[in-house]
Amino acid sequence: MKNKLIKYLAGFLVVMIIDSSCAKKLDLFPTNDLTPEKTYATAAGYKSVLAKIYGTLAITGNSGPAGNPDISGGLDEGSQVAFIRMFFNCQELPTDEAVVAWNDQTIHDFHDLKWTSADPFLKGIYARPIYNITLINEYMRESTDAKLAERGITGADATDIKKSVAEVRFLRAYNYWVMMGLFGKSTFITESDLIGTTLPKEISRGELFLYIEKELKAIDGDLAAAKSIEYGRVDQGAAWALLARMYLNAGVYTGATRYTDAITYAKKVIGAGYSLYTGYPKVFMADNDKAKDEFMFAVNCDGLRTQAYGNTTFFVHAACGDEGVEYGVGGGWYGYRATSAFVNLFPDNTGATDKRAMFTTSKYGTSPAQLAIADISNFDQGPHVKKYVNVRSDGGPVSDSKKEFSDVDFPVFRLSEMYLIYAESVLRNGTGGDAATALNYINLIRTRAYGNATGNISAGQLNLQFILDERGRELYWEGHRRTDLIRYGILTNSTYLWPWKGGVSSGTAVDSKYNLFPIPASNIVANPNLTQNTGY
Repeated sequence: MKNKLIKYLAGFLVVMIIDSSCAKKLDLFPTNDLTPEKTYATAAGYKSVLAKIYGTLAITGNSGPAGNPDISGGLDEGSQVAFIRMFFNCQELPTDEAVVAWNDQTIHDFHDLKWTSADPFLKGIYARPIYNITLINEYMRESTDAKLAERGITGADATDIKKSVAEVRFLRAYNYWVMMGLFGKSTFITESDLIGTTLPKEISRGELFLYIEKELKAIDGDLAAAKSIEYGRVDQGAAWALLARMYLNAGVYTGATRYTDAITYAKKVIGAGYSLYTGYPKVFMADNDKAKDEFMFAVNCDGLRTQAYGNTTFFVHAACGDEGVEYGVGGGWYGYRATSAFVNLFPDNTGATDKRAMFTTSKYGTSPAQLAIADISNFDQGPHVKKYVNVRSDGGPVSDSKKEFSDVDFPVFRLSEMYLIYAESVLRNGTGGDAATALNYINLIRTRAYGNATGNISAGQLNLQFILDERGRELYWEGHRRTDLIRYGILTNSTYLWPWKGGVSSGTAVDSKYNLFPIPASNIVANPNLTQNTGY
C-alpha cells in the first residue's frame, strides 16, 4: 500500500457536503448523521478526515467513482468536480500540449480559448478548491487544544493531530494557489470564519499571494523535515517547492518579480536530498511511488481505494484509443492528444533520442502530415500521448485486476521542476545562483532524458526560449503549460501559434482576457461580495 492514509478512505463519509456555487451560505449540512461531534470523537476519526482532505485531490465523492459526489449543483461527478482532471483541462487544453476530440458541453472552448462565465466546467473547478478549503477549515477548528482536551485525546494521538494541522494548512495554501493562478482572485474563508452567518468575502490576487506566502512560511517549522514523512503526505520540501513556483510567477501574480526568492527556495529543495529517478518513463508508471525521492509531493492514486474518473485514471484512458494493452487499461476513451507544434519541440517523435517523447505512432505514422489535426473530433488525427500508463515497471500486477482504475500517482512537485526554476530565475537575473550551476542542472535533466550525455547543451545554448521548450519537454501534461505561456507573455497573442489555437486550424491570437478564467456567473449571483474579471 502506497500510503497508510488511503486505508482510512474506505467506508468513510465526509462530515459535510458543500453546494457547488458556494451559495446560500455554502449550504452545509450533515450527511448520514456524521456530525463533527461523532466524526472527531476519536483519534481514528481525525485520521479519517485527514485522509479525506488529502483524498479531495484524487477522489470526487464518498461512493467510489460515482454516486455520492462531494459537490452538487448538476455537475458531472467524473469530469466537472474532479480536481486533477479539471486542473488539467484548465492548464493544458488552452495550450499546444492538449486537444480533445469529444464535444461534451463546452469542452472545446478550452482549446479554442473562448470560454464564458457560464461554463459548467469552470463552475466545477471553482467549487472544488473552495470545498477542499472548507473541509480544512473545519478540521483546524476541531483540532485546537481545547477540542482535543474536551474529547480526551491526549499523548501521541494529540501530538499527531497537532502536527497534521500544518499539513492541512499547506493543502489550504495549495488550493488557494490554484484559485490565484486560474481566476486571479477567490472566495476567501479561513478557520476563523463562521460559515452560515455571512457570505464569504473576496480576496484579490495580490492579497492572496501574500496570504499564501505568509501561511507557507508560518508552517515551515511545524512541518516534518523534507523527505521524512510517509509517502503521499506533505513536508517542508512541498512548502519550499510551492514557494519556489510562486516566486517564479510573482511578476504575473503581483506585478513585482521575485526571481531571487525563487532561486533561494529552489536551492532549499535541491539541497534537501532529492534525486532524479532513473528512467523518465518510469516516473509516470503504476509503481511510480518508487520514484518518491524525486517527488516533493504526489497525489496517491490507487486502483482499488481511490477509484475516480478524474484522477490519473483520466490521463491513461483519455489518451488511449485501441492501444489498451500498451496503456495498461481494458479500453480507451479516444479523447485527448497533443498538437504537432508541441511534438516538434522534440528532436524526433519516436523517443529514439529523447525518451520523454512518449507518443504512439501505430495509428497515424510519423510524418508531419499525419501528425496534423484536420478534424478536432477525429481522435486518430494528431499525436497520442503515452506518458501515463497503468503498467508497473517491474512487470507486476496493478491493484485493480479489471484495469479500469489507475495506480499511477500524480506528481505535484518534482525535482526537475526545481532545477528548471533555478535556471530560469538565473537567466532572468535573480541573485544567489550562477549560470554554471544552472547549466549543470539542465544537463542532469537531459542526461536522464537521453540516457547519456548526447543531449547535453553548452552554455551558449542556455537561454529563456530553451528553458520554455525544456519545461514543455520535461513537464508536459503535469499542469504547467498555461502558466508558463502566460509568464512568457505568449498564451493569447500571435507571437506563438499552434494548431487550433483560438478555434482556427492554423492558430490565431485571442483577447488577452483569456489569460484569466472568469468567475462563474452563478457564484456572483449567489454572493454579491464577488466581482467579475475584466472582459467577462
